Formats: sequence, structure tokens, C-alpha cells
Amino acid sequence: MVITESDNEPTGALVNEQEFSRLWMAIVQKVTRGTECVHNVDMVKKGSGVQVLSRAAALLRVVSGAMPDGVTTSDAARQTNMARPTAHRILDSLATEGFCDQDAKTGRWLLGPELFLLGNIAGARYDVTETAQKHVHALAQQTEESAFFSTLRGNETVCLVREDGAFPIRSFVLYEGRRFPLGVASAGLAILAFMPQRQVEDYLAEHNLTPEHSVAHSPASIRERIADGRQKGYVTNPGLIVEGSWGIAAPVFDVTGFPAGALSLTGIEPRFKQPRRDELGKLLMHHAHDLSQALQQQAWNQR
Repeated sequence: MVITESDNEPTGALVNEQEFSRLWMAIVQKVTRGTECVHNVDMVKKGSGVQVLSRAAALLRVVSGAMPDGVTTSDAARQTNMARPTAHRILDSLATEGFCDQDAKTGRWLLGPELFLLGNIAGARYDVTETAQKHVHALAQQTEESAFFSTLRGNETVCLVREDGAFPIRSFVLYEGRRFPLGVASAGLAILAFMPQRQVEDYLAEHNLTPEHSVAHSPASIRERIADGRQKGYVTNPGLIVEGSWGIAAPVFDVTGFPAGALSLTGIEPRFKQPRRDELGKLLMHHAHDLSQALQQQAWNQR
């Protein structure tokens, strides 16, 4: 099998399946050994081998975000801006190595068993969910809302921990494994809001969120919510993803003082009106501060 950079772009560069597998495993082994840290850096695309790896990683993120139902080849290609044949060949190669699995009945792609094994190894270094779970649980109990911990991955946030409170009406916008771009959803807005201003401006200049997430996510609108969040210490998503489903979040800082995660709460709009919203915000900030200190003692560094 031969994997090309794209079916529509004449590059003249070919990577066979054996070479693809070798390159992929080399990076995996370096990361799990702790000799190379590439997990939170946008990979520079230099040459066909690195570009194939970057595209394979993008496909794995899409598959991860679609679990447990999985994703079709067409949807995976669309979400990664690849030609469908290219996406299918890379997914097929990932399946050969055990990184993906294809449901025989539906044809949907799922995460494979090799990722489970590698994840258990990497968990010894990166897993902070046990520490975060205590605060997520406390927030769900104290507020009766759905509580979450999300972490920064590149230019996205990914939800790692969710716990629902006792209130019977819930929002299912956010769940374990769900990814959103920075600035979208309360967790990503909280992280972006407390980044250095130059990084905020660079991000807003390079990423147009309005086509997929509406004009409410224009740079000007995001800047307004950032300014409000910096003043209050927590940010608010006033039903911008699903109407009537509100969210608030406070940043969690790593050992370098960088906002690498966020605690958040979601629920229906009537339960997030003032003065209760400020009360929830103060509670979030309290837990975010305590979680930051606990993770810093573990030398947590997501960059």
C-alpha cells in the first residue's frame, strides 16, 4: 500500500505503509520513553513523512472525539480537510497497526487496542484525572450542575472528566473526549482569556471560528468575553453552542503558571442568572486555585 500526501495535490512524494508505520512508532516510542515532548506543539510540516504523521494524528483526534459511536470515512475526511481516499488509506494503515478499528457492520472507525496499551503507559506521566476528579465531584455535589475538567491540547481543549449533579435537566454538549477550539465553550474561553495577550491576538488572527461556530465567535466578540473574564476571574458562555445551555469556567494553571486546563460548570440558563452565577464563579475559582496548586506539586506541565 502507498500513502500519498493528497489525492488532489501533486507532490511527487510517496510514503509506503512500512515507512509510515516506522515513522509513527518512532514518535510514539520517543514520547512514551519521555525523550521527546511533541504532544502539545503544532507540528511543522517538513516533507511527506512528517505530513503523513500529522494527518494520521489529526484523524486519530477526530476518531477520539466521535467515540463511542465512531466516525465514517467521509466525516473524518471532511473534519480534517483531506481527500476521502487519502483519509481512508491512512485510517486503514492505522488499523493495521492496531491504532484504529473498523466496525464490520457500520464501517465506522473506532480507536484501536494499541492505543489503550500505549495510553496505560503514558498515563503514568500525564494522567491528572484522579487529582482533578476530586474537584469535579465536589463541584457537582455542591452546585447540582454538571461539572468538568478540560485540558489544553494544541489549539483545542479536550474534556477529561465529567460528573453530573443532582439537578435533573442536563446539558450534553460536553463529555469525556469532546474537543473544542480555544475560544469556543467555556473551558476553551477560560484558557484563552488567561494566556498572554500576544498569544491571544496571534490565535485570533490565525483562526477564523465564525464559519463553524457563528458570528458570536468573531474576534471582537471573543475579546469582549475575555475582558469580562479577566475582570471577574471566570468566563461565561451564554448559550452560544446550544441555545439555553450556559457554561462558566475558571482556568487551571500548570507549574509554569500557564493556563493549561479549566474547571467548568454547565446547565440551563435560568440556573445561571445573577446573583447565582457570581456565586458559582467564586466556587469555581476556589476549586481551580486548589487544583492548580495540587497539579503544580505534581510538576504538571502541558506545554
